[in-house]
Amino acid sequence: MSKEKISRRNFLGTMAISGGLAKTGFGQNGKSEKKIDRFALVARHNPVLRNFETLSPLSVGNGEFAFTADATGLQTFADEYAEKMPLCTMSQWGWHTKPMPPSLVGKTYKLTEYDAYGRKVAYQTGRAGQQEMYDYLRENPHRLHLGRIGLRLTKADGSEAEPSDISGIEQKLDLWKGQIESRFVFEGAEVTVRTAAHPALDLLAVSVESNLVDQGKLAVRLAFPYGSQTMQAADWKQPEKHQSKIVGQTANQVQIQRMLDKDEYFTNVSWTGNAKFEAEKTHYFLLNPAKNQKNSKNQKLEFVVSFTKNAALKTLPNAVATFTASAAHWKKFWTTGAAIELAESRDKRAPELERRIVLSQYLTAINCSGSLPPQETGLTTNSWYGKFHLEMHWWHAAQFALWNRLPLLEKSLDWYNKVLPSARGRAEQQGYAGARWAKMTDETGRDSPSGIGALLIWQQPHPIFYAELCYRLKPTRATLLKFKQVVEETANFMASFAHYDEKTKRYILGPPVIPAQENHPATETWNPTFELEYWNFGLKKANEWRERIGLKRVAKWDDVVAKLSPLPVKDGVYLAHENCPQTYTERNRDHPSMLGALGILAGEKADRETMRRTLYKAFKEWQWDETWGWDYPMTAMTAARLGEGKLAIDALLMKTEKNHYAANGHNYQRPNLPLYLPGNGGLLYAVALMANGWKNAARTSAPGFPDDGSWTIRAEGFDADLFQHI
Repeated sequence: MSKEKISRRNFLGTMAISGGLAKTGFGQNGKSEKKIDRFALVARHNPVLRNFETLSPLSVGNGEFAFTADATGLQTFADEYAEKMPLCTMSQWGWHTKPMPPSLVGKTYKLTEYDAYGRKVAYQTGRAGQQEMYDYLRENPHRLHLGRIGLRLTKADGSEAEPSDISGIEQKLDLWKGQIESRFVFEGAEVTVRTAAHPALDLLAVSVESNLVDQGKLAVRLAFPYGSQTMQAADWKQPEKHQSKIVGQTANQVQIQRMLDKDEYFTNVSWTGNAKFEAEKTHYFLLNPAKNQKNSKNQKLEFVVSFTKNAALKTLPNAVATFTASAAHWKKFWTTGAAIELAESRDKRAPELERRIVLSQYLTAINCSGSLPPQETGLTTNSWYGKFHLEMHWWHAAQFALWNRLPLLEKSLDWYNKVLPSARGRAEQQGYAGARWAKMTDETGRDSPSGIGALLIWQQPHPIFYAELCYRLKPTRATLLKFKQVVEETANFMASFAHYDEKTKRYILGPPVIPAQENHPATETWNPTFELEYWNFGLKKANEWRERIGLKRVAKWDDVVAKLSPLPVKDGVYLAHENCPQTYTERNRDHPSMLGALGILAGEKADRETMRRTLYKAFKEWQWDETWGWDYPMTAMTAARLGEGKLAIDALLMKTEKNHYAANGHNYQRPNLPLYLPGNGGLLYAVALMANGWKNAARTSAPGFPDDGSWTIRAEGFDADLFQHI
């Protein structure tokens, strides 16, 4: 590594910008003289709830496992949340597959053929005459709610508590510790519940403190559902279809085997103190503390619940150890990596943007940093049956690299090597070279039938983009070799997919193809703007990758880049694709994806003034209520790269239903999508870019923010060299 690169990588102090002039707080040693008080930054955005906020429940997790709680700190009144934001316990490995209906046994799903320049290419798009098979393949496997953990609160008359019986709620998510602290009053008695997830295990720790424990009015209920493809990821109405069996028990620990059709997992419960674990009814269990104990005024019940795929853990860390581990883990998370503070800004929107930045870091860490690409609702609830969308992986996780938390991105990238054979098979079946990545998939990498998803292509270059981020932060031969196959096979497909038109002497993308703006018919669409720019990026980087390893460039990749169609323009603005019959008159909804060509990407093929006109027109005419959460940060990135800092902020904080961030930090979209993590991840990517610059950006502090004196940005912990290449 050169001395110049080393010095840039040490440029990790605090930068500030005010009034458009850079104010650096650097001494002669290159380090900040004024560091961000990270604890204060994080703590002032701890969510605090005082009611049953059914669209803002709080969660704890570690990227592989997450638990979402109601106002009691557990899942005591889960039914109240079921149609708003279901309270789930989820893991990366927790999937369920329903048996295939007898009517489908022996049948196969029939592919639909499309004409691709005189060649028939088959896709999984058809429903006609096979709706049942179509639905079964989309819905299975589905992610599973592993088990409900709640309190059983008994009233004086012997009946169970209702939400209306709970008062005095004060619940806080302590972001610095990764713990939920819940306080409430039930029949005059105070109850305090602490909840945390272990940083390295699929394990929840709980501490309950109340004199109700000693009075026998408080117990813990553990309940298990059957699997479901719904948002709730749970079916509580078919107890005969699954089993919950105690297979081991000691004085302070119990092991439960769970069987759902051919799927199996284990649950371990371990507690301290004198309590009894027993079956309440089928799939329901109670942990009952002993009554009339000494020092009952401060009676505590502490326990942990773990979930494992194969065999239950024999020895579990207790609640105290887990709380300690959680606090240490989250302190390290917040004190390493990067940080941005906006507290000294005069713009009244700054506190809300800072809140979204802090909470989005937490939410993406617990939902999007695991060993699989995340589903759009992470490990919080189900969306699209719990399957993940590979075009959205970028929006969830690319930001980890920019925020100097590369390991949180790397954890999910090994999956691409694992499912490479599946991606190769898909390309081969369609008559293409290389590997074609699925759209909507599960841990196996299999594609799901879809009238839209099977025809998307903008996820194809993503693995090359991820690999490049990794290389920029870890420029080693080991990095090159780790991603070599994925990069090459991805580029081989991309070059193979591009059709060379002899008449016009250019390469064309599609038809059939559906662009990132999905409301365009596949057979009438070709040369989508963003995808052309991404093909240019991906194939260029793939050949750079070969040269770094010491291999010759692939001539076909260079040929496609050299002869790739230009970005389509009409009336002075970029179109969604070349065959758009109009500009923004009929289809100005969904994603304004043409903006991403100079926003998400550096825009080597894009003309800046054409894109500026496109940006202005989109702000004026786009139907923003019919967009998605990541469209706002994408628009902000385009504005930032064009020097339109005010528009960048206006995009990030535009007031629409799809750009709303709830009290818990989640980006609400619609009733069956009450959270949308691509919005959170996109926000973090955009803000990092705006604060640090980009390829060929002006060498000033925070070049993507307004230069009118209304914003003061403190940023530290970012890798300055990385931003010179994105």
